[in-house]
Amino acid sequence: MRKEGHGNNRWSKGAGGSEDCPVIMAHATIYVGPQLLRRASRTFPTHPALVVLRHSAFCYCTVNGTIKSKMKTDHLERTANNFRQEVISQAKVCGITNESDTVKRLRLAIANKDFTFKAGQWVDFFIPGLSVVGGFSICSSPGLLEREGILELAVKHTDHPPAHWIHTECTLDSEVALRVGGDFFFDPQPGDSPVKLVLIAGGVGINPLFSILLHVADLQGCQESKGNGDKIEAAKLYYSAKNTSELLFKKNILGLMNAFPGKITCHFHVTQQSSQICEELQPHVTEGRISEKDLEKHVSKDTLWYICGPPPMTESISKLLSDIGVPRNRVFFEKWW
Repeated sequence: MRKEGHGNNRWSKGAGGSEDCPVIMAHATIYVGPQLLRRASRTFPTHPALVVLRHSAFCYCTVNGTIKSKMKTDHLERTANNFRQEVISQAKVCGITNESDTVKRLRLAIANKDFTFKAGQWVDFFIPGLSVVGGFSICSSPGLLEREGILELAVKHTDHPPAHWIHTECTLDSEVALRVGGDFFFDPQPGDSPVKLVLIAGGVGINPLFSILLHVADLQGCQESKGNGDKIEAAKLYYSAKNTSELLFKKNILGLMNAFPGKITCHFHVTQQSSQICEELQPHVTEGRISEKDLEKHVSKDTLWYICGPPPMTESISKLLSDIGVPRNRVFFEKWW
């Protein structure tokens, strides 16, 4: 995935650097403080001590004494210019469910109490014994981590080693390590003006946007106690997939709509539906792609737009928003490769 964005950094930070510049692979042995992290993931400390990994040392190193450059083909290369926290935390798998036929949802218990993230960010996913580091957007809210020490990921099955491991080898009590990164997030501050949110997702691009939607729900729920709920006037989700079986989190999303009527709404779009749509979903499903007509009614000076999906969709929606007069600094996106 490639993380990009535009606009006020209270909401999201833009990624820097050139996508044409080769970045050096990071598969050497690296010392991190008094601990040793081999080949980025082979061994981890067996205690929950704080592990600090220097970003520069991790992204730029030598392999057998020879510096190699190549096209950006893995997560670490693609995100080398993105923000990353220094803390790496151990995590234990405490729940595995099938979110769809091709997507597994993981619940992870986080060992490090200092581990935090902002809604919309992702994690570097380190697997013992596997040299390839995964990169997966978080699909849970920061509030769940604060309340229960839990973080959730939803990972689609592919041949990429980390995703393949999750679908074929990962079990309850499997141990991994995580580090938060990403410049795509929603994190309203007490002094910010109220905003409207329009979230536009395609396929598994729903992950970071579902995290944002859950964060909105948490803010609404604690409006009286913390005074942040009024920072979001309304949140509208447009979510497109091939068919309703591939709409992730749909029951959770319907639950949020029922819990916060008028504040959280969702419009599902399906492009290749061949079976009957269930009665519960029917009022919320449109057959066909997300269109200009769907979005133009939400254009206003206080609307923020978040997009995550396959590159053709992201580019098409970004152009559409530009054509209907949405300022570039109000649009944030996370672009896949």
